[in-house]
Amino acid sequence: MKTVWVVGDSMISPLGETTAANYQNVRAGKSGITKVELTELPFYASTIANLQATTTNTRFENLVLQAAQPIVIQTTLPPDKTLFILSTTKGNIELLKSEPIIGLHPRLALHAAASHVAQQLGLKNSLVVSNACISGVLALITAKRLLQNGEYDHALVVGADVLSPFIVSGFQCLQAMSSEPCKPFDKDRSGINLGEGAAALLLTTTPESFPTSHKIKLTGFGLSNDANHISGPSRTGEELASAIAQAFTQAKLTTEQIDVISGHGTATLFNDEMEAKALTLAGLNQTPLTGLKGYFGHTLGAAGVIETIMAMQGMLQNETVDTKGYTAHGVSVPLNITQGVKSQSQKRILKTASGFGGCNAALILEQE
Repeated sequence: MKTVWVVGDSMISPLGETTAANYQNVRAGKSGITKVELTELPFYASTIANLQATTTNTRFENLVLQAAQPIVIQTTLPPDKTLFILSTTKGNIELLKSEPIIGLHPRLALHAAASHVAQQLGLKNSLVVSNACISGVLALITAKRLLQNGEYDHALVVGADVLSPFIVSGFQCLQAMSSEPCKPFDKDRSGINLGEGAAALLLTTTPESFPTSHKIKLTGFGLSNDANHISGPSRTGEELASAIAQAFTQAKLTTEQIDVISGHGTATLFNDEMEAKALTLAGLNQTPLTGLKGYFGHTLGAAGVIETIMAMQGMLQNETVDTKGYTAHGVSVPLNITQGVKSQSQKRILKTASGFGGCNAALILEQE
């Protein structure tokens, strides 16, 4: 079976407009989370102040383009053999307020927005992955499967979401928003901070076609659904543990061969507890675990791609970064939460994700 390699990455967030800038700011302990007044109730979030709509693109579409264009400019991608995959949860939802109920804006449809952006990137084929907060990881899994099947030679995966009163009000109604910067896995955690951002990964089965100084491949993945509640995760963690086990089986690895875990770590009471139990069931509760939402907030459909890129940077630098916001252990089982910047030799990383509706995903990346 064909091997799928990472040969390019790019990202934009309040912490920077390149992968390097974002990683350096994370490494320095800087956060993009500030107090925001987008709705009647102020909240803490990570927003991109200088991101604007134009006559041809919405604010969301411009964010997607800003993440993808550095890769497209630096490479030659054959339009027919390259698939553009857009990972998002809400896309152009803000367009709801720009049109009457009859005659809704055509790019409210996620596939239409993806096609619109793909055309500007010079690509003919596009696909949308929108499955709550596992969308980013699932988009990478989808790309891996399609490339291995030989349907395309390359895939440009972009995860992106922007904030709007619609999105913020929804999370406020669920009482899931923290009244302060979030604290993943901490005893005083009280909920999420939302975030804006976009990230792009270029995947291929022909790495020799691209100039790259590193060799990282996608080796195994797993998916599951706990069917517990539309917004509440499993209480046991068994289903995420099952997805992790699938990834190990496919990659032909044991738990001892994983060096670092990039967790989902939303800082909600139930998700962090579920994830902690899942990692314990999977035999990984002593493996270094990093949570990044204290830097970027929860960027929804972008989270899985942003956090995978940051985990890859840690792998290339052979170091782990601080889980910002974590100071005192707050889940019922022991975990090896990363604190501060520390040297850590890394060959393999595990990325986990969970989302509304009970969906879970796990993905393993390996450096050669």
